[in-house]
Amino acid sequence: MKVIICGAGQVGWQIARHLSGESNDVTVVDSNADLVRRATDTLDVQGVAGFASYPDVLERAGAADADMIIAATHSDEVNMVTCQVAHSVFGITRKIARLRSQSYLDAIYSDLYRRDHLPIDVVISPEREVAQAALQRLSAPAAFDTEVFMDGHAQLLGITLDEDCPVLNTPLRQLTDLFSTLRAVVVGVRREGRLFAPEPEDQLFAGDDCYVFVHRDDISRTMEIFGKTSSTQDRVVLVGGGNVGLSVAQTLERRVKRVRAKVIEKNRACAERAAEALERTIVLNGDGLDAALLAEAGIARADAMLAVTDDDKTNMLACVRAKAEGCDYVIALINDPTLVPLMQPLGIDAYINPRATTVSSILRHIRHGRVRAVYSIGDAEAEVIEAEVLSTSPIAGRRISEIDFPEGALVGAIRKGDKIMRPMGDTRIEEGDVVAVFTLTKDVAQLEQLMQVSIDFF
Repeated sequence: MKVIICGAGQVGWQIARHLSGESNDVTVVDSNADLVRRATDTLDVQGVAGFASYPDVLERAGAADADMIIAATHSDEVNMVTCQVAHSVFGITRKIARLRSQSYLDAIYSDLYRRDHLPIDVVISPEREVAQAALQRLSAPAAFDTEVFMDGHAQLLGITLDEDCPVLNTPLRQLTDLFSTLRAVVVGVRREGRLFAPEPEDQLFAGDDCYVFVHRDDISRTMEIFGKTSSTQDRVVLVGGGNVGLSVAQTLERRVKRVRAKVIEKNRACAERAAEALERTIVLNGDGLDAALLAEAGIARADAMLAVTDDDKTNMLACVRAKAEGCDYVIALINDPTLVPLMQPLGIDAYINPRATTVSSILRHIRHGRVRAVYSIGDAEAEVIEAEVLSTSPIAGRRISEIDFPEGALVGAIRKGDKIMRPMGDTRIEEGDVVAVFTLTKDVAQLEQLMQVSIDFF
């Protein structure tokens, strides 16, 4: 497949990294020649320096015979015009655009929007993706990462193991024997900064970050086994009333079970806009780092605090201050992945990486139709791929123990009809089954070849 990626920033680079690693013909376009050079030097891609919306630039990038264009520059307008030019001038059949402005999104998602007027096949909104990720974090407060799969019947949980975790120093094979009815599988472990897929004889140690794939009905029991307690989120404080904070607050207001939320926003105009859009949520205009303002928001009694401003350091400091004032659970929005190792020493319970959520969303739309979901873990270190098994797949009709999965891949769950099963060695995978597999990024291409899910994209 021939793909043009417009924008060589963090998101564009990661998408190029994924697609080029899967033997696709990838060309990166950016007005910043240094970013283009970084992509061509580090990835197996071609590069063109220039404005992505210019027809001559797209022509040099090979738009005449491209299968897909992904417009992920920092400008909404450039992304929209790029898709229009790709459609009108070059006839590119698949067009994906990243849009941030709420005004554009409101128009595009309204009934007035017609695709033949603005030919964008898929619109990716980072703010909406991040807001959804934030709500998922709130739904599993003892986990630092979470994502739903199998139409909501299964969930991936990121759990940090404490010193009092009951299953420390226990081989994973033994855990399977001890909790034979538990539909949960440890598919990934990060230890001392290295992420790997564990073997059955591997043990878990304090400080490990574990990724556990679990049936939704077994989430509470799984958290207890790993030494975590569940708590309700009845009082929430949001620091940041921009698009992300506002979207989260509006969703909390729509819930049947009432959640008492308060929003702190430093920019007065932004705070007024949030106050007008929200009905039951109190909006405070001021600095989220101000201890007096946090006290006014009731931070000591809050079940959770979510810091989602556009400044990483403000989010981190707000979380630290909230913890010091007595809030049990804090979540920070972090754009810079190099700051993530500071989360645990600072006592920040969970974080949201906008880049990872956006990359996951784009990958979900560019994979083959049999792929139902893709989730990027960490700094694009691994993926969880949910896909339907084809009759032509080498894994169809074989037991898991007979399949030569890549070293960095583990099956997390199997769906047969309406039943979600924990994978065992003698479990036979049949045509039509849906499997969710954790895999290190380096093994994605081999796994997709094994499952035959990337032969034809769109």
